[in-house]
Amino acid sequence: EKEHKVSRRQFLTYTLTGVGGFMAAGMLMPMARFALDPALKAGTESEYQPVCYLEELTEEPQKFAFSFEQQDAWYESEVTREAYIFIRGNEVTALSPTCTHLGCTVSYGSNDDHPERFYCPCLFGMFEKDGINVPGTPPQRPL
Repeated sequence: EKEHKVSRRQFLTYTLTGVGGFMAAGMLMPMARFALDPALKAGTESEYQPVCYLEELTEEPQKFAFSFEQQDAWYESEVTREAYIFIRGNEVTALSPTCTHLGCTVSYGSNDDHPERFYCPCLFGMFEKDGINVPGTPPQRPL
């Protein structure tokens, strides 16, 4: 029966390694939790945002403003956006007012030469009433 003795140097090495490990874990855990917390939270239940009542819609695009709560990583804020919405038969269409060319804001019926189109004043971009880009104008993609 041999006794295995731990020298003073080994004892200090083991002790300091253990204490250092606990200190490192104590420092890294909050950082890891901070970085991973947004990814672990549950998302929203629905992608749809109520904007207006069906009775308010016409066959001409109308601009409606709406607000919603947005969670951006750790920051929560209320965001206000706009959409052009119209109804054709039983189909409701909502279009973003952001031009797909340079991100300018388009408006419907603001150009006297083309009153039935969406018009982007930046580079004279145009979109049909259903959001399709007009050939020969700068936007290459529909709204």
